Amino acid sequence: MLQLELIERVRAACLADPGLDAALMYGSFAKGEADEHSDIEFWLFFTAAARARLDPAQWCARIAPVSYVMRNEFGAHVAFFPHLVRGEFHFATVDHYGAVALWPERGAPVDRMIVLDRSGRLERLLSALPERSKKPAGPSAAVAEHCDRFINWLTLTYHLVERGELLRAWDALGHVQRHLVWMARLAEDETVHWLTPSRAAERELSPRTVRGLAAATSGADEAGLRAALRSALAEGRRTWEAIGGPLPLALFQELSAAIDAYHQ
Repeated sequence: MLQLELIERVRAACLADPGLDAALMYGSFAKGEADEHSDIEFWLFFTAAARARLDPAQWCARIAPVSYVMRNEFGAHVAFFPHLVRGEFHFATVDHYGAVALWPERGAPVDRMIVLDRSGRLERLLSALPERSKKPAGPSAAVAEHCDRFINWLTLTYHLVERGELLRAWDALGHVQRHLVWMARLAEDETVHWLTPSRAAERELSPRTVRGLAAATSGADEAGLRAALRSALAEGRRTWEAIGGPLPLALFQELSAAIDAYHQ
């Protein structure tokens, strides 16, 4: 894979950069889950003086030709390498080490993550993190964190469809779906990919659940959104009951009647 070659070029560039104190790789390649469609992803910790002099686009171009470099909503620079390979680089300073300590998980073995660690500080920080984030502790926490948010977004989506704000309803449905996938993972005790619950869902969740989740998707058209609402409500009730938390039965019944009224 081209990505493996690019990763080795990043390693060489890091070792050759005297202004770099440490670097780590995260994501699919660090986890050992990557394929030819995976990104390469790094955090780079420079001295303050070196970071002030650095041009992220030029640094990325040292790895391989880039067709474009942009900064995403999380503050990382994304470089588009040949064959549409994405490289995600956080150009940080040593003052940002504290952010690593706040990660909910490291997601991979420490030795696979460390690219460079001149001071040894990075290894200590990563070793102190859990490899996997924890799922909600018990049914009541699961209901508060995901089931409640699912039913809240679902009710909002219903009102937006009724109002005729179909694009906004389509956007809100995305929040419904995300919490619904978390609920499905809890119901089936498949929580390895907890932070990104849709990752590998087709392999890790039961065929019935995958079909139910797929039925809860839609384009931005009224009939499709109403069908997705009906499917999401059914799948949400099933997984909520499997999780074991108290079900707001009256709310489910009222929502079901309201959604079904369109078809009468």
